[in-house]
Amino acid sequence: MILTTIVKFIKDIYNTESFVPLHEPKFIGNEKEYLNDCIDSTFVSSVGKYVDEFERKFASYVGTKYAIATVNGTSALHIALRLINVNENSEVITQALSFVATANAIKYCGAEPIFIDVSKKTLGLSPKALLKFLEKNTLIDKYGNCINKNTKKRIKACVPMHTFGHSCEIDKIVKICKTYNINVVEDAAESLGTTYKKQHTGTFGKIGAFSFNGNKIITAGGGGMIVTDDENLALRAKHLTTTAKIPDQWEYCHDEIGFNYRMPNLNAALGLAQLENINQFLYKKRELSFKYYGFFKKKKINFLIEPKNSKSNYWLQALVLKDKKQRDEFLELTNKNGVMSRPIWKLLNTLDMYKYNQCDSLKNSKWLEKRVVNIPSSVLC
Repeated sequence: MILTTIVKFIKDIYNTESFVPLHEPKFIGNEKEYLNDCIDSTFVSSVGKYVDEFERKFASYVGTKYAIATVNGTSALHIALRLINVNENSEVITQALSFVATANAIKYCGAEPIFIDVSKKTLGLSPKALLKFLEKNTLIDKYGNCINKNTKKRIKACVPMHTFGHSCEIDKIVKICKTYNINVVEDAAESLGTTYKKQHTGTFGKIGAFSFNGNKIITAGGGGMIVTDDENLALRAKHLTTTAKIPDQWEYCHDEIGFNYRMPNLNAALGLAQLENINQFLYKKRELSFKYYGFFKKKKINFLIEPKNSKSNYWLQALVLKDKKQRDEFLELTNKNGVMSRPIWKLLNTLDMYKYNQCDSLKNSKWLEKRVVNIPSSVLC
């Protein structure tokens, strides 16, 4: 009976008797105008005014000096890791409870991910688990490098992910990593609009990476963004993402292996129009979270709220259910009745390609994997 009530409540929120998707984009601003202008200009590919404008306004919004647009969020994270020389002799600490792209980007560099537990409160990398792992498994060599005692490889980076738009305790993570000479690259794919201690996520580490996939809080149809305050890293990011081409009047000169990761002007036009409405989207997301919180509190179901010191974008609204049995019942009934819900990801260390990677106990991650579900989270406009 309670599940039937939940289905009715969600359909009432979205004022529909038909299918309610998990998350769909909203186009309420200048999207068509900018896209038509882009088409009329004929600059629809990787060169055009909208790419430059989107980069400039995005950097201003999150509070960094530089932003470099890419074709998607995974490519942004891949290049971010390349910028700090993550390679086949490297290891990168991240969390097992994340979308697969986080680990894949590490593997694109030839490096191996190390999977560390998350916090139950944030669903992001646990500073306590991180410090415990480093104290037990690493040493600092005479050059100041953090070396994994088990593999003898250098741990070059740490990639915390801000899950569902809720910030992890990123300041503590950065502080720990600084002690061990490990670069922090933030996977902020899901957290545009989220702040931690009044600072935007993606700006605490050396580099941050965002995504504009169709299901994100703003979309460019695809697309990603690298952000940094380091001018040299920004220039190199632009170089690597544009096939490492050296400017020339007519010759095609490339000085290293680069990547065709440029964001097309069409996508940037869409992204720019969406960015103009980010504050309204954030307001509506928060409004939806209040409705959910009040409803589920009465039903004695744990609705995931923003962690302490964080102002979340509430990208994907989430419930933490009693156990796997209740989770599976919830998923079956909601989806059968036209309300889309999804479980949190399978732990990355359980996937075939990562099952031999080093990890800690992942106690919290395993607990959450059995209980967390996402419910419809589209902006109500």
